[in-house]
Formats: sequence, structure tokens, C-alpha cells
Amino acid sequence: MAIAKTKKAVGNGKRMRASNEHAVKAAVAPAEAIAALRKFKAPKFDQTVNVCFHLGIDPKAADQALRGSIALPHGIGKSARVIAFCGSDKVAAAKAAGAVEAGADELVAKIEGGWMDFDVAVASPDMMRLVSKLGKVLGPKGLMPSPKAGTVTPNVPEAVKEYAAGKQEYRNDDAGNIHGVIGKMSFSDDKLVDNLNAFVQAILKAKPNTAKGTYVKKCVVAGCMSPGVPVAV
Repeated sequence: MAIAKTKKAVGNGKRMRASNEHAVKAAVAPAEAIAALRKFKAPKFDQTVNVCFHLGIDPKAADQALRGSIALPHGIGKSARVIAFCGSDKVAAAKAAGAVEAGADELVAKIEGGWMDFDVAVASPDMMRLVSKLGKVLGPKGLMPSPKAGTVTPNVPEAVKEYAAGKQEYRNDDAGNIHGVIGKMSFSDDKLVDNLNAFVQAILKAKPNTAKGTYVKKCVVAGCMSPGVPVAV
């Protein structure tokens, strides 16, 4: 077992050394950044392409906290399991839109019983009084429906459809960073660039009015197993 780990480590080391030969230090335009990712020695699987923003915000200030959601133009190459808290009149439409489960009291009871086979929870506003009972269960896992994230909405079927197709939430961490996914390495350059530009615009649009100084201090794109490339924003 130790030998297998050593071989893996050596293999990873060779790939990283080869990739470092193409490292990009200065920030480049989005199209150049995506092209640069292609030059790194790739693993044998289809890498997820991530983006990270380091923002000039005060993460401890409530009026500077960023949280939202975004549906990228070309998706992210991954679907999500979505549940919907809604009235009986919307259950059929929610399931037709892709919800793995939909309902009210019976869905709450199912989750209270330990069922957690879902990635996103959406709810109609009138259901939040009921859903609040699950705060201690959903909250710590980041699954509590929220108006800011677009998961509390009157149009439950539309929200289910978007999240099932790859719509993602984002929020800043304690260091003022926001992480997101813009697709897979198997995507064409044009699609990755479109997705990256859409994410950049969403973050720029979400700038808090009270944020001072440089807002986007750094933006980096990277494959999950490759070095990052700084992007000019």
C-alpha cells in the first residue's frame, strides 16, 4: 500500500512539474486564461474548472457579505438533486421540472427522519414557516432555502429546473473569497470563456455599496488538478 501511494505521489509530482513550466504569473484576459489551462499536463479524468475571487470586502460586516446564485450560459457539466417545499397544487409541476421530491409536511417529516438524498432545497415563501423547523438540520449543511440565493421563490418549478440544470449558489468565506464552478475541461474554450465572463459580471454587479478600495483583488481560474491562472478583471 505504501508503494502505491509513493508511485501516485511521484506521478502527481511529475505532472505538477510539467505544468509549472507553463505557469502564468501576470493576470491575462479570460480567453487567454482558458487557453493557458489547456497547456497544463492533464490527469486522466475530465477536470472541473473552478474560479476563485479574492474580494476587498469586510467579511465580518453584514452589509458587505455576498451571497447569491447564478445559472451560467452553458451549465457546469453537472446536475443537482433538488427537492421542493410547496403546496399540493405545485407538487406535480415541481416534479415535472426535475424535483426528486416535493411536498410540505410529509417532506419535512421525511427529512426529520434522516433522509438527506438531495443537493438543493427550494421553497415557496408560504412554506418557510414549516421549513424553519428544519433549521438545525439544513442550516449547518448550507441547504436552508434563502431568498438571497433564489431558493425561496413563488415560482418553484422554475427554480427547480434551474438548480437541477446546474444553477449554483455562491457566498463569501471568512477571508473574503468566493469560489465557483464554470464547467469542465471537456467544454469548448468559447463555452468556458462565456461562463467565466458571466460569473465575473455577476460578482461585479453584486459589489456592496459600502465596500471600499479595490473590490476584486484577484481572480484565478484552475482545473481541480492544475495550477491556477490569474484573470484580469
